[in-house]
Amino acid sequence: MMTDDFPYPAVDRFLARRPRPPRVLALGEPLHGVETFPLLRNALLRGLVEHRGTRLVALESDCLKGRLVDAHVRGDGTALDPAMSRGFSHGWGDRPSNRALVEWLGARNRGAGANDAVGFAGFDAPMEITGAESPRAALRLLHGFLTDHAPSVPHPWERIDALLGDDVRWTHPRVMWEPSRSVGDTADARELRVITDDLQRLLAGVAPRYAAGETAGALRDAELGARTAAGLLAYHRVLAETGPEERMSRALGLRDTMMAENLAALADRERGRGPLLAFAHNQHLRRGVASMRMTGVRPAWSPAGAHLDRALGPEYVVIALAIGSAPHLGIDAPPPDSVEGRLCAASPEPRLVSGGELARLRAGSGDLTARGTDDFAYFPLDPDGLDDYDAILFLPHLAPPPPGAATP
Repeated sequence: MMTDDFPYPAVDRFLARRPRPPRVLALGEPLHGVETFPLLRNALLRGLVEHRGTRLVALESDCLKGRLVDAHVRGDGTALDPAMSRGFSHGWGDRPSNRALVEWLGARNRGAGANDAVGFAGFDAPMEITGAESPRAALRLLHGFLTDHAPSVPHPWERIDALLGDDVRWTHPRVMWEPSRSVGDTADARELRVITDDLQRLLAGVAPRYAAGETAGALRDAELGARTAAGLLAYHRVLAETGPEERMSRALGLRDTMMAENLAALADRERGRGPLLAFAHNQHLRRGVASMRMTGVRPAWSPAGAHLDRALGPEYVVIALAIGSAPHLGIDAPPPDSVEGRLCAASPEPRLVSGGELARLRAGSGDLTARGTDDFAYFPLDPDGLDDYDAILFLPHLAPPPPGAATP
């Protein structure tokens, strides 16, 4: 049975056995939209903040929008409702668990000094599965900082604005499926990529002067804008290509590369404090290779976790959430020869699977089969991918919430 502080005590014991503390502790979920998973994230965060010095939580949400939520929880006067409605992507601001998270962060930070406040960040690129944003907001963030702090800026905003044109050119919902609609390889887009490279290099040249003191936050925002603008322009360039499977593999790989760059920058900012807690889908946080089924294709790519593992080594730690059964979600009891089936047979209790139990599971993976599913959004554990995770937070059974139940 889960308690109010589960899973923190189990994770704390797991972390205590590691040779060094992580800089990024990643918690993944096997599918989106199930409140149990972010509620467990909230409980884990409370323990990490209170006992391990964590001062930042990062979610799979728009990295530019997330700055509004961070401003709210740090008490700058931004109201809660606007922070929830405009500070999240993917509809995450409507989730009760995320509202509970933001409310807890705001309450926790009242009276705390600036260095002790617990911050919020989105680390996803500004894109949905159906398309990506225009690079306008990111370029505006970058160009605005340079206008205020660089001796001169070689590219006037008026020229950038003209090249961007109407944002609907970039965001049309059919672009993802019809390469001919993409503006990513037009003359305007090619010039924007050259301009963005120039501005990035100009920013790198002046950055040391503004890396501390009152300008440090604005510099971080400008660097975020630079990364995001370059990533979006590259992403739109890929959307202009033909060849559906390679196109989608490259697009999904670019998104995860942007995620990893954002998390690496956040981890660098948090150096010397407790682990940054990152929460996203297992497929983004795993090491190795990610893949998914889409219309007629199965793209594969290097996820954010693979990049972070390469950059941080043992200081990147990832825990995968996994479930046995959830009939109300259309997930029946797992086959006995699947990873989840083997875990259910071992114990009916929710638990963190690590150490010897995980080692035995890995050693016997050759006798396990992949669990089939008709739900493209649900990703069971892959017997061949168990090395992608340092531990598994396993819930043998999820029951539907009682009618009218309040979210903790």
